Amino acid sequence: MEVNQQNQLGTKNIRKLLLSMSLPAIAAQLVNILYNMIDRVYIGHIPEVGATALTAVGVTMPIIIVIAAFAALVSMGGAPRASIMMGRDDTAGAEKILGNCTSALVLLSIVLTVGVLLFGENLLMAFGASENTIGYALDYLNIYAIGTIFVQLALGLNAFVTAQGFAKVSMYTVLVGAILNIILDPVFIFAFKMGVKGAALATVISQGVSALWVFKFLTGNKSILKIKKEYLRIDFKVLLPCLALGLAPFIMQSTESILAIAFNTSLLKYGGDLAVGAMPILTSVMQFSMLPLIGLTQGATPIISYNYGAENAKRVKEAFYLLLKVALLYSVGLWAIIMLAPQIFAKIFTPDAVLISITMKSMRIYMAASLLFGIQISCQQTFIALGNAKTSVFLAILRKIILLIPLIYVLPNFFQDKISAVFLAEPVADVIAVTVTGILFAAHFKSVLKELEVKKLQITG
Repeated sequence: MEVNQQNQLGTKNIRKLLLSMSLPAIAAQLVNILYNMIDRVYIGHIPEVGATALTAVGVTMPIIIVIAAFAALVSMGGAPRASIMMGRDDTAGAEKILGNCTSALVLLSIVLTVGVLLFGENLLMAFGASENTIGYALDYLNIYAIGTIFVQLALGLNAFVTAQGFAKVSMYTVLVGAILNIILDPVFIFAFKMGVKGAALATVISQGVSALWVFKFLTGNKSILKIKKEYLRIDFKVLLPCLALGLAPFIMQSTESILAIAFNTSLLKYGGDLAVGAMPILTSVMQFSMLPLIGLTQGATPIISYNYGAENAKRVKEAFYLLLKVALLYSVGLWAIIMLAPQIFAKIFTPDAVLISITMKSMRIYMAASLLFGIQISCQQTFIALGNAKTSVFLAILRKIILLIPLIYVLPNFFQDKISAVFLAEPVADVIAVTVTGILFAAHFKSVLKELEVKKLQITG
């Protein structure tokens, strides 16, 4: 079984392989979106205080995003390196990476939990909370913080399941937690009358079950790579290259936190709580645009990494171009729906007519360049799959830190409609970032393919 599972990454038809790897990953991401959206839908419909509570939970998102980003720092660098090692037939090396990353995830979760519990209120006020929302925001965050270790292990270790080619098992990790969360949300929020505390508790319990599921798999007989006691001691020669490669996904995710701060504080300044309240809805739609693409790249990354490690240029090239085509097809299709009918998304989250009106207008501006996401994420994730840490880090910094954050504060100075100007920063940054990414990737990918061809000739010659 182990040999066949590894060999399929290097021998199976690319189209069939990408389909079998990506569909479960995409399904997992869609389910993940679904239960996050349902969380917000339930909160938004809490009697009398729904709109305020939804805004409050939106304010907690920067901290929650950072927690998830630390899981990506460890796993999104470790998992591709493990796939490359598997391509080189070095199972022991791959298991060392898994063991080191497991320990790193546990240590990070302890630090993050303590930090959030001690400084949560100050952070929330800095992130755009007001006197009206801080109470609900703290209620949600303090409970969520206790479950940080579950979030770290569920998200972090699941990447190593996908890296081995077990896409369906990876999907089940998300599915188990999502279904449980969907069931528990209305019970805790409405039946037990816990409000936002209930939403947070449902999430923590669900993530705990997901973490248990993935840990059981990686210590069981079906997994190729196993968490072994002898590899849990941290070896920085093993861990640091993983963190270097994971730095780009970390920056991409953690800067969402900084972005949320920038958006929330600017919108609070120009439009008040209702303008801030539009952001959780827009963030959910952005997730609906991005997360299936992330699922697609999660399916493609092990294929590209494994064949790069095996020095098979033809399969690396074929896998990337198929990834790019499918990603573009999705991003353009969803963009068209958003532009034509933004009210579909707005009305899901809130019955508030004023909030719906603000959200519809803002969404068309905010998502104007989302049709280009297929190019951006395909190229950027392939940089990571090929082990190129430096360029992937630069691109992550470029879009959000160099371009988007300054534009959020600069553009309102040039437009009478200040709220629209804040949202306009997103598509402007996207267009520039995609252009730069495409140019850099074309040059690098050509160089990688040439290098692999030369190695092949040297071996056969």
